[in-house]
Amino acid sequence: MDFEKPIQDLEEELLKLKDVAAKSKVDLNDKIKELEGHIQDKTKEIYSNLTAWQRVQVSRHPERPYTLAYIDYITNKTFMELHGDRTVGDDKAMVGGWGEIDGQTVMCIGQQKGINTKMRQIRRFGMANPEGYRKALRLMKMAEKFNKPIITFIDTPGAYPGLEAEERGQGEAIARNLLEMAQLKVPVICIIIGEGASGGAL
Repeated sequence: MDFEKPIQDLEEELLKLKDVAAKSKVDLNDKIKELEGHIQDKTKEIYSNLTAWQRVQVSRHPERPYTLAYIDYITNKTFMELHGDRTVGDDKAMVGGWGEIDGQTVMCIGQQKGINTKMRQIRRFGMANPEGYRKALRLMKMAEKFNKPIITFIDTPGAYPGLEAEERGQGEAIARNLLEMAQLKVPVICIIIGEGASGGAL
C-alpha cells in the first residue's frame, strides 16, 4: 500500500546488501542487523500512526491471513470443523469446531472470507446468513454443555444483506446470539482479525 512505501524501500535496500555480502564474501552482518532494526522501527512508526482509512485498507488486505489460517496455527492443526445449523443448512461464511491449544480443548468460531475469488464467492466474503449465526450459536451452546472456552475470530463487513437472508430471519438470528452469548457460563474470547462491522460482527 502507498503508506508502506518507505518500508518497501528499506527492504529492497536490505536485499541488495545481503546480495552484495553473499557475492563479495565481505562481512556485512553489522550493517544488515542495523538495517533490520531500522525496518522494524519504521514499521512500528508507520503502523502506530495510521489514519482511519489506512486501518480499513489493512483490515481488507487480500493477502492477510483469515480465520482458518489462525485456527490451524494456534491449534497446531488439531481443528475439527463442525457443520450445519440443524435447521436450514451449512453456511460456508461461518466456520467453527473443536481445537486444542496447549492441551486445552476449545471451541473456535469465526467468519471465513475465502483465499481466492471462487472461495470468496462461495463464502460470500465472510458475510453470514441466518443459518451461519444459528450454527455459531449451536456451537457455543455445545461448548457450554461440555464446559469448554470459546474463541471467536471476527472478520466481516457485516451480515449478508440479501433478501433471502431477511426472509429467513437475519435480525432475529443476530439478536438471539447476542442474548444467548450474554448468558453463557463459559469464557468467551473475541479477537478481531480484520473487519469488524455491523451486527454481523457483534
